[in-house]
Parts: sequence; structure tokens; C-alpha cells
Amino acid sequence: MAVRQMDHTTADLQADPSTPAGAEREVRWTSLRYFGVYRLVVASVFLAAVLIYRGSLTFGSENLRLFTLVAAAYWVFAVLNHLTRRSRFGHFDLRLTLQVLADIFALTLLMYASGGYRSGLAFMMLIVLAAAGLIGQGRLVVFYAAAAALAVLLEQYYRFFVIRGDTGDFVPVAITSAGFFAVALISRQVGQRVMANEALAVRRGAELKDQMRINERVIRDMQDGALVLDPGGGLRLWNPRAEALLGMQFKSGLGVAQIAPDLHRELVSASERAERTLPMRSIDGSRALSARIVPASERGDVLIYVEDLGRVQQQARELKLAALGRLTANIAHEIRNPLSSITHAAELLREEKRAETQARLTHIIYDNAQRIERLVRDVLELGRRDRVQPEAIRLGAFIEGLRDELALQHSDAVSRIAIDCPQDLAIRCDRIHLSQILGNLVGNALRYCSKEAGAVRLRGVAGAAHTVAAGRIELHVIDDGNGVPDTLRGQIFEPFVTTHSQGTGLGLYIARELASANEADLELLDNAPGAHFRLIFQPADE
Repeated sequence: MAVRQMDHTTADLQADPSTPAGAEREVRWTSLRYFGVYRLVVASVFLAAVLIYRGSLTFGSENLRLFTLVAAAYWVFAVLNHLTRRSRFGHFDLRLTLQVLADIFALTLLMYASGGYRSGLAFMMLIVLAAAGLIGQGRLVVFYAAAAALAVLLEQYYRFFVIRGDTGDFVPVAITSAGFFAVALISRQVGQRVMANEALAVRRGAELKDQMRINERVIRDMQDGALVLDPGGGLRLWNPRAEALLGMQFKSGLGVAQIAPDLHRELVSASERAERTLPMRSIDGSRALSARIVPASERGDVLIYVEDLGRVQQQARELKLAALGRLTANIAHEIRNPLSSITHAAELLREEKRAETQARLTHIIYDNAQRIERLVRDVLELGRRDRVQPEAIRLGAFIEGLRDELALQHSDAVSRIAIDCPQDLAIRCDRIHLSQILGNLVGNALRYCSKEAGAVRLRGVAGAAHTVAAGRIELHVIDDGNGVPDTLRGQIFEPFVTTHSQGTGLGLYIARELASANEADLELLDNAPGAHFRLIFQPADE
């Protein structure tokens, strides 16, 4: 059973065109079919010649009846062989041997009926032997040549002894027979090279198809968009991700100026062909992208990789959050245990009231304990990032409620906070997260503003078309203070970065993380004249 299974597996491998043995086998069967087509053409010519010209040609000059019968039988054999050309019953070498012997036998009889080797039909056997040598294998080619030579010599012997032919005819017949062996051996050598090359081409073609299929799948599923532009800036190739990132349907020949005008200007103005990276935006301006331009060919084609900066930033934030989470978990664990003891000791010292020095130390202890409490509370807020419960919120009413809550801590908050927000603006956000985000932003604005009436402005608007906030809702938080220093603008959302002596440096970082968890964006804009923050929310579903 094991041996049979192994033989069956070997046969399957040989039949598979993608394997070396299978490719060579496929080439041989295809060549055999072409050989059959040639036989059908030759047999048809012989039969048509004898039926049309009726012996006026050299064909059948000595025995027209025999020539006609053999030509008809040869044609029937060729037709039957052609009809079964797709089938692969029997061993290949056996089928080839039977066909070659049939060719030799038929051509010998046709030659005899036409006057012997002088009719020229003996040279038809050279074509048969050449074809057999090209598609045959091993020593069978020599056998075919021997059979052809024996048939021609026997025909000549029969003609000499029975019909009384000329003895001088043996010399050209012998030379022709020697030529059979030469043609068979040479065609065999050529055939080996031809079939090896064709089998290699078949294998390479199958490998190329597989590689193209894999490449197509990889390009289609890759996270970055890919565009190929011709030297004139026309679009040649692209993947679906590029259409999704840029926000439009592409078609061949589309100009890069219609896809990304900024990118088009760079391609036109740039003189060097070095690889470079440029910022760009999607068609509607809602997505920040990065375009990496790479020369693709000598003729001037350009390959452009389009990357979603939002995804990159999200991955960076996730990595940062994971690292910060491990750090802050340890901080919270180490701080909260002694925190209660410090607070309790501070309360006891305050009750003693023994000396002015003790009161001052008590105040220091209590303030630091409260600062530690705020740090722990801010750290624990990071753990709520993934617990999002979004709901539809009327932005104007929510801001007014927040102002009333702040008035309990700052008596003049109502006069210092000016609200300009249409009542019909509704956003989709977690209510607790929104309270923490705005509490942080507005709290900072109240701390750094001029304390005048209307020093802090909250303005809600619907995002304008062709902007970053197209189809979304913006909330601007602006104060009239000194603004954010240029040295801190790139670090304002980093953890533990603060300019307030009592701050933890986690407020803006937590606000941005909570905004991101609610599919919102928190941005720092140019000072106007004080700090100017913009929140971009998803609109509430109707």
C-alpha cells in the first residue's frame, strides 16, 4: 500500500505543469498534437492529389490503385489520431512509436507505388524522424531511424530482385538511410534543449503568475496607498487604499493635479529625482496624509506611497499610552498608600496649634498631600479612556451648565466666560469625558486670562466645507492671556509638561487622549492673542 501511494504521488507531481517533470511532460504531449496535425495535412495532400489528378503526377505512377488505398488508409489514421489528440490514454512513448511506425510503413508503400526512392517520398521520412527526434526520448530515436532505413532498403531490395532494378540505386538509398540516423540524432539533441527551455518557460510562467497574484494581494491589502504616475503626471496604477485615503474614485490617465495640487506643484518644480517625503491632505481636506515620492523607472515613472498620518499618530499615542500606563500604575500604587497617613498627620498637626512654625509646616504638608491626590486622580483618569459611552449632547446647553458649575469655584466665572454657540449644534461624545476635557481647557483659560469680562470665549460652529472639520462640529476655547510660548507649542500635549507650579502636567495630555477616544480631535491653533484650542467633534446622529 505504501509503494502504491508513493507511485500515485509521483504521477501527480509529473502531471502538475508547475513541477519540472510535469512541465516537460506537458510540452511533449503538446508537441505530439502538432505532429498529428502535420500528419493530417500530408495525408490530405496525398489523397487529394491522387483523387484530383488520377495518376497524371508521379504519385502512384507504378501502382495507382495501391497508392490510392494506402493514401486513404493513411488519411483515416490521421483523422482518427487528430480526433483523439486531447486524450492521453496509453504511455506516451508507445503512442509515439505506433504513430512513427505507421508513418514509415505508409510512406514506404506510397514510395513503392510511386517508383521507389526516385519519387522523393523517402525524404518525407526525414521530416518524420526529425519530429520524432524533437519530441521523443532516449534510444527510441535510433530505433525509428533504423526502422526507416530498413524499410527503404527492403523496398529497394524487393524492387531489385523482383522488378529487376538498377544496382546503382543502392548507393543513394544507402546514403539516404545514413541520413536518417544523422537527422534522428541531431534532432534529438536539439529536441532536448528545446523541451528543456520550453519546460523552463512553463515553470517560470507559472511562478510569475503566482508571484503576480501574491503581489496584487499584498498591494491591495497594504495599509498605505500606492500610486504610479507616468512622466507626464498621468495616473497609471493605484491600489484601493489610495482611493480610500484620498477620498475619490480614480481612473487611468487622471492627472495628479486633480488628485493633489500641492503634490503636482512639487513634482513640476523639483529638478532632482531623489526620494523625498511631502505633507498633503485628502481631497476634502479631512485627513492629514504624507506622500513619499520614489523614482520608479528610467523613463521617468514616479511611485508615490500615501500614508495616513492619523493612523501613525494613533499608533504612536497607543505606544506612548502603554508605556505611560506601566509607569503611572507603579506611581499610583506607591503614592496612595502613604497619602492617607500624610493627610491624617497634617490634620492632627493643624488641631494642635502650638506654634506658628508648626502651622506653616502643616500647611506645606497639606498642600503637598493635595498635590499628590491630584496627581493620582489624573493618573487614574487615564484608565477611563477605553470606557466610552457616547451619547447625543446639545453643545450650547452643556457649555452653559459647565459655566454654572465653574461659578461655584470662581464667583466671576459667569462674567469672564463668553459663550457663542448655536443651540441646534449636537455632538456625539461621552458626557463625563466631555466634562473633563472642557473643565481642563476652560480651567487653564481662566488661570491665564486677564480676568476681564469676556476674557474667555467659547465659540461653537459647524465645520466649513473643504476644511479639516468638513461635516463635523468645532468648539473653540480662546483666552486673552499671553498665549502659549513658541518653545512649548510642540510639547504642550506631552505628559508632565506644565508652566503652573501646582500643576501635574497631565491635564492637556489627558484631555487629548479622552478626545481621541471619542473620535474627536484637540488642536492648538495660533495665539489669538492668548491660547487658542480647537475641539473637532463628530456630529450626533439625527
